[in-house]
Amino acid sequence: MSKPETRQAVATGGCQCGGIRYAFYAQLENAHVCHCRMCQRATGGLFAALVGGQANNFAWTRGSPAFFASSNLARRGYCGKCGTPLSFQYSTPGARIYSTIGSLDHPEDVVLVKQFGVESQLAWVKFCEQIPGERTGESAQAQDFLASLQNNQSRD
Repeated sequence: MSKPETRQAVATGGCQCGGIRYAFYAQLENAHVCHCRMCQRATGGLFAALVGGQANNFAWTRGSPAFFASSNLARRGYCGKCGTPLSFQYSTPGARIYSTIGSLDHPEDVVLVKQFGVESQLAWVKFCEQIPGERTGESAQAQDFLASLQNNQSRD
């Protein structure tokens, strides 16, 4: 039996049906949008809007999400009942966990700081032009990490 959480949540959120709830217990970090094709497919949207923190400062507080390993390097959490996309986390040790900004109770409190996957940004999507962007695999570190990526999303 897990012991009750004693820390004060700084941000909370959940799915449409209320079956899954989560909380962050430290300041949210790295609010960003990702325009890559994997994020577009995973959210069914034009981009994924994500914010997160250290995994030890995050908890599922009601219910348990279903997970899909969108690649061999990451998995995405969602509500198995209503389908709401909820989280993204790389499978590397110490990886941060990210929640979808739209599933937060107060998404208006989040300030975007970066755009990723800008090579896949649809030409007619115009917003946040002042926010710095990065192409997928732009840095040597990102290229090394992505070299072993195996996409598990179907294209059929």
